[in-house]
Amino acid sequence: MVIGVLALQGAFSEHLDVLAKLNIETRKVKKPEHLEGLAGLIIPGGESTTLGRLMTKYELFDPIKDLVQRGRLALFGTCAGMIIAASEVVGYDQPRLGVIDIAVRRNAYGRQIDSFEADLEVPAIGGPPVRAVFIRAPYIEMVGPGVEVLAEHDGHPVMARTERVLVASFHPELTTDYRVHEYFVQQIAGK
Repeated sequence: MVIGVLALQGAFSEHLDVLAKLNIETRKVKKPEHLEGLAGLIIPGGESTTLGRLMTKYELFDPIKDLVQRGRLALFGTCAGMIIAASEVVGYDQPRLGVIDIAVRRNAYGRQIDSFEADLEVPAIGGPPVRAVFIRAPYIEMVGPGVEVLAEHDGHPVMARTERVLVASFHPELTTDYRVHEYFVQQIAGK
Protein backbone atom coordinates (compact mmCIF):
# COMPACT_ATOMS: atom_id res chain seq x y z
CA MET A 1 0.00 0.00 0.00
CA VAL A 2 1.28 3.44 -0.97
CA ILE A 3 -0.29 6.61 0.41
CA GLY A 4 0.41 9.93 -1.22
CA VAL A 5 0.52 13.30 0.47
CA LEU A 6 -0.29 16.38 -1.59
CA ALA A 7 2.99 18.29 -1.34
CA LEU A 8 2.17 21.68 -2.84
CA GLN A 9 1.73 23.76 0.32
CA GLY A 10 0.96 23.33 4.00
CA ALA A 11 1.76 20.63 6.56
CA PHE A 12 2.62 17.83 4.13
CA SER A 13 6.00 16.90 5.67
CA GLU A 14 4.38 16.22 9.04
CA HIS A 15 1.93 13.76 7.45
CA LEU A 16 4.81 12.06 5.64
CA ASP A 17 6.63 11.71 8.99
CA VAL A 18 3.59 10.12 10.70
CA LEU A 19 3.09 7.64 7.85
CA ALA A 20 6.80 6.74 7.96
CA LYS A 21 6.47 6.02 11.70
CA LEU A 22 3.56 3.71 10.84
CA ASN A 23 5.77 1.93 8.28
CA ILE A 24 3.55 3.02 5.39
CA GLU A 25 5.17 3.62 2.01
CA THR A 26 4.58 7.21 0.90
CA ARG A 27 4.88 9.43 -2.12
CA LYS A 28 4.83 13.21 -2.45
CA VAL A 29 2.14 14.24 -4.92
CA LYS A 30 2.81 17.34 -7.00
CA LYS A 31 1.62 16.27 -10.46
CA PRO A 32 -1.21 14.06 -11.80
CA GLU A 33 1.22 11.27 -12.70
CA HIS A 34 2.20 11.00 -9.01
CA LEU A 35 -1.31 9.65 -8.28
CA GLU A 36 -0.70 6.45 -10.22
CA GLY A 37 -0.90 3.35 -8.02
CA LEU A 38 -1.82 5.15 -4.81
CA ALA A 39 -4.28 3.54 -2.40
CA GLY A 40 -4.89 6.80 -0.56
CA LEU A 41 -4.11 10.50 -0.63
CA ILE A 42 -3.83 12.99 2.22
CA ILE A 43 -4.58 16.64 1.50
CA PRO A 44 -2.94 18.51 4.37
CA GLY A 45 -3.79 21.66 6.23
CA GLY A 46 -2.43 24.93 4.95
CA GLU A 47 -4.19 27.81 3.25
CA SER A 48 -7.16 26.51 1.27
CA THR A 49 -7.27 29.33 -1.31
CA THR A 50 -3.57 28.92 -2.11
CA LEU A 51 -3.88 25.14 -2.11
CA GLY A 52 -6.84 25.35 -4.50
CA ARG A 53 -4.94 27.66 -6.86
CA LEU A 54 -1.92 25.35 -6.89
CA MET A 55 -4.07 22.26 -7.47
CA THR A 56 -5.68 24.09 -10.40
CA LYS A 57 -2.30 25.19 -11.79
CA TYR A 58 -0.92 21.64 -11.64
CA GLU A 59 -4.17 20.13 -13.00
CA LEU A 60 -4.81 17.90 -9.99
CA PHE A 61 -8.53 18.51 -9.32
CA ASP A 62 -10.03 16.36 -12.08
CA PRO A 63 -7.70 13.34 -11.67
CA ILE A 64 -8.14 13.26 -7.88
CA LYS A 65 -11.92 13.69 -8.08
CA ASP A 66 -12.19 11.01 -10.77
CA LEU A 67 -10.12 8.47 -8.81
CA VAL A 68 -12.08 9.07 -5.58
CA GLN A 69 -15.46 8.90 -7.31
CA ARG A 70 -14.53 5.66 -9.10
CA GLY A 71 -13.48 4.11 -5.76
CA ARG A 72 -9.83 3.81 -6.79
CA LEU A 73 -8.45 6.31 -4.25
CA ALA A 74 -9.26 6.96 -0.60
CA LEU A 75 -8.90 10.56 0.56
CA PHE A 76 -8.08 12.12 3.93
CA GLY A 77 -8.37 15.90 4.18
CA THR A 78 -7.19 17.77 7.27
CA CYS A 79 -8.13 21.41 7.96
CA ALA A 80 -7.63 23.07 4.54
CA GLY A 81 -7.81 19.57 3.05
CA MET A 82 -11.30 19.22 4.51
CA ILE A 83 -12.29 22.49 2.83
CA ILE A 84 -10.90 21.28 -0.51
CA ALA A 85 -12.78 17.94 -0.20
CA ALA A 86 -16.14 19.51 0.71
CA SER A 87 -19.13 19.90 -1.57
CA GLU A 88 -19.74 23.44 -0.30
CA VAL A 89 -17.69 26.19 1.35
CA VAL A 90 -20.00 28.62 3.14
CA GLY A 91 -19.45 32.20 2.02
CA TYR A 92 -16.55 31.45 -0.35
CA ASP A 93 -16.35 30.54 -3.99
CA GLN A 94 -13.17 28.53 -4.31
CA PRO A 95 -12.04 25.41 -6.12
CA ARG A 96 -13.03 22.22 -4.32
CA LEU A 97 -13.36 18.53 -5.08
CA GLY A 98 -16.91 18.00 -3.84
CA VAL A 99 -16.19 14.38 -2.88
CA ILE A 100 -17.92 14.49 0.52
CA ASP A 101 -21.39 15.94 1.03
CA ILE A 102 -20.63 18.55 3.69
CA ALA A 103 -20.80 22.33 3.92
CA VAL A 104 -17.73 23.77 5.63
CA ARG A 105 -17.20 27.17 7.24
CA ARG A 106 -13.63 28.40 6.81
CA ASN A 107 -11.82 29.90 9.83
CA ALA A 108 -14.90 29.05 11.91
CA TYR A 109 -13.04 29.29 15.21
CA GLY A 110 -11.37 32.60 14.41
CA ARG A 111 -7.97 33.83 13.33
CA GLN A 112 -4.50 32.37 13.93
CA ILE A 113 -4.39 33.92 17.40
CA ASP A 114 -7.55 31.97 18.30
CA SER A 115 -5.94 28.58 17.62
CA PHE A 116 -6.36 26.00 20.40
CA GLU A 117 -6.13 22.35 21.41
CA ALA A 118 -8.95 20.15 22.70
CA ASP A 119 -9.57 16.53 23.60
CA LEU A 120 -12.14 14.85 21.34
CA GLU A 121 -14.09 11.68 21.89
CA VAL A 122 -13.85 9.63 18.67
CA PRO A 123 -15.78 6.39 19.34
CA ALA A 124 -14.88 4.94 15.91
CA ILE A 125 -11.22 5.02 16.92
CA GLY A 126 -11.71 3.98 20.54
CA GLY A 127 -9.39 4.48 23.44
CA PRO A 128 -8.69 7.75 25.22
CA PRO A 129 -9.73 11.09 23.72
CA VAL A 130 -7.82 12.33 20.66
CA ARG A 131 -5.80 15.50 21.25
CA ALA A 132 -6.84 17.84 18.43
CA VAL A 133 -4.89 20.89 17.31
CA PHE A 134 -7.17 23.52 15.75
CA ILE A 135 -5.35 26.22 13.74
CA ARG A 136 -7.66 28.74 12.00
CA ALA A 137 -9.85 25.68 11.79
CA PRO A 138 -13.04 25.16 9.80
CA TYR A 139 -15.99 23.20 11.04
CA ILE A 140 -18.83 21.40 9.32
CA GLU A 141 -22.16 23.25 9.15
CA MET A 142 -24.14 20.70 7.13
CA VAL A 143 -23.81 16.95 6.78
CA GLY A 144 -25.48 15.25 3.84
CA PRO A 145 -26.89 11.72 3.65
CA GLY A 146 -24.27 9.01 3.73
CA VAL A 147 -21.82 11.09 5.80
CA GLU A 148 -21.02 9.80 9.28
CA VAL A 149 -19.95 12.33 11.93
CA LEU A 150 -17.06 10.87 13.94
CA ALA A 151 -16.33 13.75 16.35
CA GLU A 152 -17.73 17.09 17.45
CA HIS A 153 -16.40 20.12 19.29
CA ASP A 154 -18.80 22.59 20.94
CA GLY A 155 -21.72 21.05 19.04
CA HIS A 156 -20.09 21.32 15.60
CA PRO A 157 -18.92 18.29 13.57
CA VAL A 158 -15.12 18.39 13.19
CA MET A 159 -14.46 14.88 11.86
CA ALA A 160 -16.54 12.90 9.38
CA ARG A 161 -16.32 10.13 6.82
CA THR A 162 -17.91 8.35 3.94
CA GLU A 163 -16.82 5.03 2.50
CA ARG A 164 -13.76 6.52 0.72
CA VAL A 165 -13.31 9.99 2.28
CA LEU A 166 -12.22 10.99 5.78
CA VAL A 167 -12.04 14.65 6.86
CA ALA A 168 -10.94 16.41 10.03
CA SER A 169 -10.91 20.11 10.79
CA PHE A 170 -7.91 19.65 13.09
CA HIS A 171 -4.27 18.63 12.59
CA PRO A 172 -3.66 15.05 13.82
CA GLU A 173 -0.17 15.17 12.27
CA LEU A 174 0.93 17.70 14.91
CA THR A 175 0.62 15.30 17.84
CA THR A 176 2.27 12.03 18.82
CA ASP A 177 -1.08 10.20 18.76
CA TYR A 178 -1.20 8.45 15.38
CA ARG A 179 -4.62 6.82 15.77
CA VAL A 180 -6.38 9.08 13.24
CA HIS A 181 -3.81 8.17 10.57
CA GLU A 182 -4.06 4.50 11.59
CA TYR A 183 -7.84 4.74 11.22
CA PHE A 184 -7.42 6.08 7.68
CA VAL A 185 -5.01 3.26 6.80
CA GLN A 186 -7.42 0.66 8.25
CA GLN A 187 -10.28 2.11 6.23
CA ILE A 188 -8.22 1.71 3.06
CA ALA A 189 -7.31 -1.84 4.00
CA GLY A 190 -10.98 -2.63 4.68
CA LYS A 191 -10.45 -3.61 8.31
